Amino acid sequence: MRTTLTLDDDVAVRLVRLRDERKLSLRDAVNETMRAGLEKMSEPARAARTVFATPVIHADRLLVGGLTSTAEMLAVAEGEDHR
Repeated sequence: MRTTLTLDDDVAVRLVRLRDERKLSLRDAVNETMRAGLEKMSEPARAARTVFATPVIHADRLLVGGLTSTAEMLAVAEGEDHR
């Protein structure tokens, strides 16, 4: 099949580099690249990534008292003489 392709500059540079490295014609470089890309795109999608979840800690079960009072947290962490 004959056709005209308009390539982005970065793609053209990579094709020319591939052609030179493998001593191919531009036609062969384009066909090899297209075959490899089509093969890759035809593969099934990868499995979804593992989802990690951070456990929820309910405020009513904290060992340090309320988290709304900085003074109370410092008293628990450093003792009553934290000031």
